Amino acid sequence: MEPLTVRELVTEAATAISRSRAIDHWLPSLSRYDAEELMSATLDARLSPQVRRSMPTPAQRRAFAMMIARRIAGEPVAQITGSFTFRGLKMQVRRDVFAPRTSSELLAGEAIAFLRRRRAPRVAVDVATGSGPVALAVGSEVKHVDVWGLDISPEAVRLGRSNARRLGVPNVRFRVSDMLAGLPRSLRGAVDSMTIHPPYVARQELRSLPREIRDFEPVTSLTDGSNDGLGLVRRLAYEAGEWLAPGGRLFVEIGTYLSRRAQATLRRAGFEDVTWKRDALGVTRVISARQPRVS
Repeated sequence: MEPLTVRELVTEAATAISRSRAIDHWLPSLSRYDAEELMSATLDARLSPQVRRSMPTPAQRRAFAMMIARRIAGEPVAQITGSFTFRGLKMQVRRDVFAPRTSSELLAGEAIAFLRRRRAPRVAVDVATGSGPVALAVGSEVKHVDVWGLDISPEAVRLGRSNARRLGVPNVRFRVSDMLAGLPRSLRGAVDSMTIHPPYVARQELRSLPREIRDFEPVTSLTDGSNDGLGLVRRLAYEAGEWLAPGGRLFVEIGTYLSRRAQATLRRAGFEDVTWKRDALGVTRVISARQPRVS
């Protein structure tokens, strides 16, 4: 039997991944995407047409097969490869820190677009920053901005700092912080943009999550322990007011099923101009709200 080409191995692997019960197959094309990402990592090369027609070495085939077995068992691709590219930034990933998601690129993009319209110098805060994808994207794409990445996890803060050093983004600082408690007092009333991708899974729904999430992400990055998943959103809605500058905005990435309740929460906290943004699939992903201007 002739050895399979890269293209054939990827097709075979994608079929195997699609049959895994440990993975949430919410988009059929993701199985193919996962297989291609793992093959690219195996070969340390982009899958150009020429590469797709080539024959991997026996060692490469073995390495690829091991990666595919780990993915079928539910392990996220980013944890298998140890990295994730977020808005062009190649981030390091560790199992004890929530892995970046492509969906959060919309959150970063909304904050970046808003900050570019604000007068410099600017201040941005990313709460529950994890390994720092949103904070680092803002810091690398917006001129004259000071960015603060906050997380209650020391492991996350260490990884965020490591990513900042490796990527050469010096205007992002990371602090261990319970929500906004770690911000310098001098920033009260001076923050232009605040972002958060909170853990929004209700406590009682943890067991229903697919294995790729339930077994491979820190539980504190999945749920805030509340019955409705909005515990941290409510808390930030009422704490953010004293930190945001007049006309500043709060951006929240949330599950679409929580969108209306999250919007109501922000309105009750006194925010104005509460809006929402859908992703390319038409799903509401990001809610934003404006801090009232001084009358």
